[in-house]
Amino acid sequence: MSRMRTKEVQIGDRVIGGGHPILIQSMCNTRTEDVVATVEQILRLEQAGCDIIRVAVPTMEAAECLQTIKKQIHIPLVADIHFDYRLAIAAIECGADKIRLNPGNIGSEERVRAVVEKAREYGVPIRVGVNSGSLEKVLIEKYGSVTAEGLVESALDKVAWIERMGYDNLVISIKSSAVMMCVQAHEQISKKTHYPLHVGITEAGTITAGNIKSAIGLGLILNQGIGDTIRVSLTGEPLEEIRSAKQILRTLGLRTGGIEVISCPTCGRTRIDLIGLAGQVENMVADFDNLDLKVAVMGCVVNGPGEAKEADLGIAGGIGEGLLFRKGEIVRKMPENELLPALREELVKLSLEKM
Repeated sequence: MSRMRTKEVQIGDRVIGGGHPILIQSMCNTRTEDVVATVEQILRLEQAGCDIIRVAVPTMEAAECLQTIKKQIHIPLVADIHFDYRLAIAAIECGADKIRLNPGNIGSEERVRAVVEKAREYGVPIRVGVNSGSLEKVLIEKYGSVTAEGLVESALDKVAWIERMGYDNLVISIKSSAVMMCVQAHEQISKKTHYPLHVGITEAGTITAGNIKSAIGLGLILNQGIGDTIRVSLTGEPLEEIRSAKQILRTLGLRTGGIEVISCPTCGRTRIDLIGLAGQVENMVADFDNLDLKVAVMGCVVNGPGEAKEADLGIAGGIGEGLLFRKGEIVRKMPENELLPALREELVKLSLEKM
């Protein structure tokens, strides 16, 4: 897939834009002031594959906690700022690797300039964020409603405002909960700016609805070569956002590594708890990110290995027993309760061979 070339922006020790791999972001749902809980969550997200993490900074105490949090994590830390420019300045001084703000809700030009000058002093990029829910009234009136054109104009106006202050260390995000509006907005803005784009469907919803919306929206955007970093926004555990984002990128061929689990949808021939087994396998393979494999979990020993020939490794269940197979060829038969340990054993062997 050919990707659009955008300006390189360094965030901590990571780089987005310029053709670099698309990075996965998430946001903590802990109170930032609770340093222990926040650090614990970030470390779990790191383990799952999160590349950049954002935390809310609604208070000066939260801003001051960034310094302590940053010392205990290993990925760039982004401060989410709204309304109070002093929080942005404090967050930068306390070690934020990037700040996310909407200049429109910060206030006067003097306040925005104060943030820009502090960002310049510390070399911290600013993510200019515009959401459909906060689109300016004048643009809603101009276009008759919230539209993709309005989102793009709003974002580019804010970028131009900061550029006039002599700063261009910027990332842009334009998000909407309306999937096709979001797609259209990204298609339009990608032709009008060279800045890297942070892509996501905002307020996507619960795990099921949010994943569907995000897969469709992000898939349509990323498949056009648009986007440099993504977040899948879900009402749920942030870990789910990372799993979903990785799966979207792998499905589009934009990320390799890690294990893809495929499983059959069950039918009348299924004689094992395939749903539970597939879930256990999916959790287990998260420990083997150094492997680039396809693992199958099938519910029928009759045609399981045959239907999953493309899988590198797989298991198939029967009545009280099951099969371990590799590339469609049966390796051995065993009792049903040994399927999961046998699969793990094979993965450990493969993992050790890769080291």
